[in-house]
Amino acid sequence: MIHRDLLKKIRHIQIYTSRMVNDVFAGEYHSTFKGQGIEFEEVREYQPGDEIRSIDWNVTARMGRPFIKKFVEERELTVMLILDASASGQFGSEVKLKSELAAELCAVIAFSAIKNNDKVGLIIFTDRVEKYVPPKKGKRHVLQVIQEALSFKPQYKGTNINSALEFLSLVNKRKSVSFLISDFLSSGYKRALQIANKRHDIIAIAIGDQRERILPDVGIIELEDAETGEMLSVDTSDEHSRKMFNQFYLKQIEERNKLFRQIGVDVIAIETGKPYLKPLLNFFKTREHLR
Repeated sequence: MIHRDLLKKIRHIQIYTSRMVNDVFAGEYHSTFKGQGIEFEEVREYQPGDEIRSIDWNVTARMGRPFIKKFVEERELTVMLILDASASGQFGSEVKLKSELAAELCAVIAFSAIKNNDKVGLIIFTDRVEKYVPPKKGKRHVLQVIQEALSFKPQYKGTNINSALEFLSLVNKRKSVSFLISDFLSSGYKRALQIANKRHDIIAIAIGDQRERILPDVGIIELEDAETGEMLSVDTSDEHSRKMFNQFYLKQIEERNKLFRQIGVDVIAIETGKPYLKPLLNFFKTREHLR
C-alpha cells in the first residue's frame, strides 16, 4: 500500500516530467538512442527512388520485375537506471536534496524510454546492491520504478560503484543504455567502469550542490561526512580555508572527468539549485550530432 503523501509526490513528478518529456525529451531521446540494428520487414515491388542496393535479385528473377527488401530499425532498447542511494545523497542546500533530484531524473529518463517502447530497469546501490527491479515495459512498471527511487530506504550508508557495475553486467547480458546517477564521491571504480562500458552504453549523471564547492563566510562550522561520520571543524571566515575547500572540490571534479574521458563515458553534470533541462538537452544534441 502506497502512503498518500508518497502517492501525491509520485503524481506530481509524473505530471511535471510527463509534460517535459512530451514537449522536449521524447524526440531527442529517440534520435539519440538508436536501436541495436535493423531487421527485415518485407519484400515489396521496386518504386522510383528506391536504393538499387536494396533489390532482392532472387525475387526479381522469379517475378520478372524488380523487388526490394525493406528493413526497419530494431528500436527496442533496455534502459537501466543505476541509482546511488548512499548517505551523501541526503544533502541539499537548495529546494531539493540530491537524492530527490536523482529520483526526478529517473522519472524523466523512464518516461522518455516507455514513450519509445523501451524496457526500463532499476538498480539501487550503496556500498552494495540493495534493490533490483528487472527491466520491463509499460506505464505501470515505470511508476513502480519511480516509487522505488523516491521511497527506498537504504540499510547502508557507503558507496561502492564497483558492486553496482558488476551487478549490471551479471543481470544484463545484452547491451543496455545505462544511466549511472551518483554524486561520485567515491573512488576505485575505474576498472569496473571500463569493463561495464565495453558491454553497455554507460552515461554518468553527476549530481552536485553548490555548498560542496563554495563555503559561505559564516564563522566556525562543523562538517560531517554523511557516510563515515567523520567530523571536521572549519573556520569559514578564513579566506584561505574557503579557497582550499573550493580547490579540493575542483580537483575531485577534474580527476573524475578525466577518468570518464579516458574510458569514453559521457557525463552530465547537474546541480540541485539549477534547472536540469539545459544540460540534458545539450547531452542529447551532442550525442545525436556525433552519431
